[in-house]
Amino acid sequence: MSDEDIYEEDIQDNKYLMCKLGAETFGIDISHVTDIIEVQKITAVPDLPEYVQGVINLRGRVIPIIDLRLRFAMDKRDYDDRTVITVVDIRGISIGFLVETATEVLDIPEKDIDPPPRFAGNGERENYISGLGKTGEEVTIILDMAKLVSGEELDILTRAAV
Repeated sequence: MSDEDIYEEDIQDNKYLMCKLGAETFGIDISHVTDIIEVQKITAVPDLPEYVQGVINLRGRVIPIIDLRLRFAMDKRDYDDRTVITVVDIRGISIGFLVETATEVLDIPEKDIDPPPRFAGNGERENYISGLGKTGEEVTIILDMAKLVSGEELDILTRAAV
Protein backbone atom coordinates (compact mmCIF):
# COMPACT_ATOMS: atom_id res chain seq x y z
CA MET A 1 0.00 0.00 0.00
CA SER A 2 1.48 3.36 -1.03
CA ASP A 3 1.61 6.50 1.11
CA GLU A 4 -1.02 7.99 -1.21
CA ASP A 5 -3.40 5.04 -0.55
CA ILE A 6 -2.92 5.41 3.21
CA TYR A 7 -3.52 9.18 2.97
CA GLU A 8 -6.69 8.63 0.89
CA GLU A 9 -7.94 6.08 3.44
CA ASP A 10 -7.27 8.49 6.33
CA ILE A 11 -9.19 11.29 4.58
CA GLN A 12 -12.27 9.06 4.25
CA ASP A 13 -12.21 7.60 7.77
CA ASN A 14 -15.32 8.45 9.81
CA LYS A 15 -16.93 10.41 6.95
CA TYR A 16 -20.54 9.66 6.09
CA LEU A 17 -22.87 10.80 3.34
CA MET A 18 -26.09 11.99 4.99
CA CYS A 19 -29.24 10.76 3.22
CA LYS A 20 -32.85 11.46 4.13
CA LEU A 21 -35.73 9.02 4.05
CA GLY A 22 -38.82 10.60 5.53
CA ALA A 23 -37.90 12.22 8.84
CA GLU A 24 -34.89 9.94 9.36
CA THR A 25 -31.27 10.63 8.50
CA PHE A 26 -29.06 7.76 7.41
CA GLY A 27 -25.29 7.79 7.07
CA ILE A 28 -23.40 5.87 4.38
CA ASP A 29 -19.65 5.42 4.78
CA ILE A 30 -18.25 7.69 2.06
CA SER A 31 -15.55 5.14 1.19
CA HIS A 32 -18.28 2.95 -0.41
CA VAL A 33 -19.91 5.76 -2.43
CA THR A 34 -18.77 5.96 -6.06
CA ASP A 35 -21.41 8.31 -7.56
CA ILE A 36 -24.38 10.48 -6.65
CA ILE A 37 -26.57 11.03 -9.69
CA GLU A 38 -29.97 12.43 -10.59
CA VAL A 39 -32.76 9.94 -11.07
CA GLN A 40 -32.87 8.73 -14.64
CA LYS A 41 -34.95 6.24 -16.55
CA ILE A 42 -35.03 2.97 -14.62
CA THR A 43 -35.72 -0.13 -16.70
CA ALA A 44 -37.91 -2.61 -14.82
CA VAL A 45 -36.69 -6.21 -14.66
CA PRO A 46 -39.28 -8.94 -14.00
CA ASP A 47 -39.17 -11.29 -11.00
CA LEU A 48 -37.10 -9.09 -8.71
CA PRO A 49 -38.08 -8.17 -5.14
CA GLU A 50 -40.47 -5.18 -4.92
CA TYR A 51 -37.79 -2.87 -3.51
CA VAL A 52 -35.57 -3.43 -6.60
CA GLN A 53 -36.88 -0.86 -9.05
CA GLY A 54 -34.87 -2.16 -12.02
CA VAL A 55 -31.59 -1.20 -13.67
CA ILE A 56 -29.97 1.88 -15.20
CA ASN A 57 -27.17 2.37 -17.70
CA LEU A 58 -24.45 4.45 -16.03
CA ARG A 59 -21.61 5.23 -18.42
CA GLY A 60 -21.93 1.83 -20.09
CA ARG A 61 -22.42 -0.17 -16.88
CA VAL A 62 -25.76 -1.74 -16.00
CA ILE A 63 -26.49 -1.00 -12.34
CA PRO A 64 -29.39 -2.41 -10.26
CA ILE A 65 -31.44 0.20 -8.37
CA ILE A 66 -32.88 -0.38 -4.89
CA ASP A 67 -35.45 2.00 -3.41
CA LEU A 68 -34.29 2.32 0.21
CA ARG A 69 -37.77 3.39 1.35
CA LEU A 70 -39.18 0.09 0.11
CA ARG A 71 -36.18 -1.88 1.40
CA PHE A 72 -36.95 -0.52 4.86
CA ALA A 73 -40.70 -1.29 4.52
CA MET A 74 -41.61 2.42 4.37
CA ASP A 75 -44.45 3.71 2.18
CA LYS A 76 -43.59 4.24 -1.48
CA ARG A 77 -43.04 7.87 -2.41
CA ASP A 78 -42.95 9.55 -5.80
CA TYR A 79 -39.54 10.72 -6.93
CA ASP A 80 -38.97 14.46 -7.24
CA ASP A 81 -36.17 16.81 -8.24
CA ARG A 82 -34.35 16.20 -4.92
CA THR A 83 -34.38 12.39 -5.23
CA VAL A 84 -30.96 10.98 -6.08
CA ILE A 85 -29.36 7.64 -6.77
CA THR A 86 -26.40 6.98 -4.51
CA VAL A 87 -24.17 4.42 -6.24
CA VAL A 88 -22.29 2.25 -3.78
CA ASP A 89 -19.65 -0.43 -4.31
CA ILE A 90 -20.54 -3.61 -2.42
CA ARG A 91 -17.98 -6.40 -2.72
CA GLY A 92 -16.92 -5.12 -6.14
CA ILE A 93 -20.48 -4.73 -7.45
CA SER A 94 -22.07 -1.32 -8.10
CA ILE A 95 -25.60 -0.90 -6.74
CA GLY A 96 -27.69 2.27 -6.82
CA PHE A 97 -29.84 3.24 -3.85
CA LEU A 98 -32.71 5.69 -4.31
CA VAL A 99 -32.87 8.21 -1.45
CA GLU A 100 -35.05 11.29 -1.03
CA THR A 101 -32.03 13.51 -0.83
CA ALA A 102 -28.31 13.40 -0.08
CA THR A 103 -27.55 16.44 2.02
CA GLU A 104 -23.89 16.56 3.05
CA VAL A 105 -20.83 14.63 4.15
CA LEU A 106 -20.25 14.70 7.90
CA ASP A 107 -17.31 13.59 9.99
CA ILE A 108 -18.62 11.45 12.86
CA PRO A 109 -15.80 10.41 15.19
CA GLU A 110 -15.90 6.83 16.47
CA LYS A 111 -16.44 8.13 20.01
CA ASP A 112 -19.77 9.62 18.83
CA ILE A 113 -21.06 6.33 17.38
CA ASP A 114 -22.99 3.98 19.64
CA PRO A 115 -23.70 0.34 18.79
CA PRO A 116 -27.11 -0.37 17.27
CA PRO A 117 -29.91 -1.15 19.71
CA ARG A 118 -30.71 -4.82 20.20
CA PHE A 119 -34.43 -5.53 20.33
CA ALA A 120 -36.03 -8.97 20.41
CA GLY A 121 -36.98 -10.06 16.92
CA ASN A 122 -35.00 -7.48 14.95
CA GLY A 123 -32.15 -9.78 13.94
CA GLU A 124 -32.24 -8.88 10.24
CA ARG A 125 -32.45 -5.12 10.79
CA GLU A 126 -29.62 -4.97 13.28
CA ASN A 127 -27.39 -6.64 10.73
CA TYR A 128 -27.30 -3.63 8.44
CA ILE A 129 -27.32 -0.90 11.06
CA SER A 130 -23.71 -0.54 12.09
CA GLY A 131 -24.28 2.20 14.64
CA LEU A 132 -26.07 5.31 15.79
CA GLY A 133 -24.09 8.48 15.24
CA LYS A 134 -24.62 11.50 17.42
CA THR A 135 -24.55 14.61 15.22
CA GLY A 136 -25.38 17.66 17.28
CA GLU A 137 -28.85 17.14 18.73
CA GLU A 138 -29.76 14.47 16.15
CA VAL A 139 -29.12 10.78 15.76
CA THR A 140 -27.96 9.39 12.41
CA ILE A 141 -28.57 5.74 11.60
CA ILE A 142 -25.30 4.50 10.12
CA LEU A 143 -25.81 1.78 7.54
CA ASP A 144 -23.47 -1.11 6.86
CA MET A 145 -23.89 -1.21 3.08
CA ALA A 146 -22.14 -4.57 2.75
CA LYS A 147 -24.80 -6.14 4.98
CA LEU A 148 -27.74 -4.20 3.55
CA VAL A 149 -27.86 -6.59 0.62
CA SER A 150 -27.52 -10.28 1.53
CA GLY A 151 -25.29 -12.61 -0.46
CA GLU A 152 -28.32 -14.21 -2.13
CA GLU A 153 -29.75 -10.78 -3.03
CA LEU A 154 -26.36 -9.72 -4.39
CA ASP A 155 -26.36 -12.78 -6.65
CA ILE A 156 -29.87 -11.91 -7.91
CA LEU A 157 -28.87 -8.28 -8.53
CA THR A 158 -25.70 -9.33 -10.32
CA ARG A 159 -27.72 -11.54 -12.67
CA ALA A 160 -30.22 -8.69 -13.24
CA ALA A 161 -27.37 -6.37 -14.23
CA VAL A 162 -25.88 -8.74 -16.81
